[in-house]
Amino acid sequence: MSILEGEGLFNDVTAIVLYHVAIAAAVSGSFSWPEALGAFVLSAVVAVLVGLALGWLSNKLIGFLGDVTLQTGLTLLVPFVSYVLAEELHGSGVLAVLLTALFLAEHAVDADDVMGRLAGQTFWQIVDTLVTGIAFGLIGLELIHVFGVAEGRGWRMLGWGAAVVGVVVVVRLLWLLPATWLAKRLHTLRDVDEEIPMSWRETVVMWWAGMRGWPRWRSPWPSCSPPTTAPLPGRDEIVFIAFCVIIATLVVQGLTLPWLVKRLGVRADAAAERALERELAIRAAKAAKRRLKEIEEVEELPEEVQERLLRGAYDIGARISPDMVDDERRAAFLERSKRFKAVQRIQRELMSAARHEVLAARSEPGADPEVVDRVLRQLDVRSMR
Repeated sequence: MSILEGEGLFNDVTAIVLYHVAIAAAVSGSFSWPEALGAFVLSAVVAVLVGLALGWLSNKLIGFLGDVTLQTGLTLLVPFVSYVLAEELHGSGVLAVLLTALFLAEHAVDADDVMGRLAGQTFWQIVDTLVTGIAFGLIGLELIHVFGVAEGRGWRMLGWGAAVVGVVVVVRLLWLLPATWLAKRLHTLRDVDEEIPMSWRETVVMWWAGMRGWPRWRSPWPSCSPPTTAPLPGRDEIVFIAFCVIIATLVVQGLTLPWLVKRLGVRADAAAERALERELAIRAAKAAKRRLKEIEEVEELPEEVQERLLRGAYDIGARISPDMVDDERRAAFLERSKRFKAVQRIQRELMSAARHEVLAARSEPGADPEVVDRVLRQLDVRSMR
């Protein structure tokens, strides 16, 4: 999945840059390899510089902003700034946005910013859902025009679409075969313990997983947006073929991919995932214990408090991976967890009663809505914790 998602991002960025080069050639009627290569390199270099610079600057600004709302708002504005600035400098706006996002994801400001991460993830999940829905809705509106274009020559255009679909699917396979061989050679030379698709079964799954659609940005948006300087020759045919590729790959490959995965017996390495989860749980528990020892060196804590805190440090890891502790400790943890869940259930009911009472006060005469909202937010934050 990591390989497929990364491939989708960078392949699409490359495709959009090449599309702009092709548009210029189609509109002007001339094409020069040196000029095209120079434009491609310039676009990539400018995008990398703009993306990394804005990512660094945004990371610093987020650190200065203490309010979650402002931080989330900044993450919404930065991609637009990155895109526009890169495009103005004749770079790839999409690549600049991608690098800005990767920089921000890699260099998180504060590991303790729980509210910021939760609010940001929720916000961007909503944005992603809305953008995807709007995109497919607009594609559906364009489909009416596409059917009108194909009227009277539908079979011929379907033949063109089928030919392009065949090329797209076959070329992907022809590319993955040497790429897989090269990955094996590099993996052997580096001798690095990492999971990469090595077998022919995994290669086939990666091949068939090359769907084209909005989630992978391979939609007909570029072909649906004609240049402003001059008409694009064959625009209607390009739009129709783009739809053929999307529908064929999303419907045929998308619906048959689960069957193919089961048929080939490709599955995740559950044992490796559990081992990594256990390792992370142990590291988390050790980090908590180290911090507890540091606190004990500068603060005097009652013995019963020390024992409870030490038990809590063990529970941090046991909650992530119960396999990291022995049977006796696991049984004790499960018992404490059972009691804790009972207390949590009662606390949720208490907090629910408190929230209902505060909300009821909103409609009372003389109640200040701002004060009610502030109190309600405090209750919500405490409920989350």
